Amino acid sequence: MDETKSRFLRIKCDDCGNEQIIYDHAATKVKCLVCEKILVEPHGGKAAIKTKVVDVMDKDI
Repeated sequence: MDETKSRFLRIKCDDCGNEQIIYDHAATKVKCLVCEKILVEPHGGKAAIKTKVVDVMDKDI
């Protein structure tokens, strides 16, 4: 079984407290769905996360 290094993450916006799920290898900027603050920026592979990671989603769900 192949083990991937990519994950889905639950993050929390520092400004408004909204939580959303993102891909840790995001290829585009990810904004908060409530206040539109930039939470994630692409960085040539693994994304630069600019907020708190609440949970790493289990891939066996």
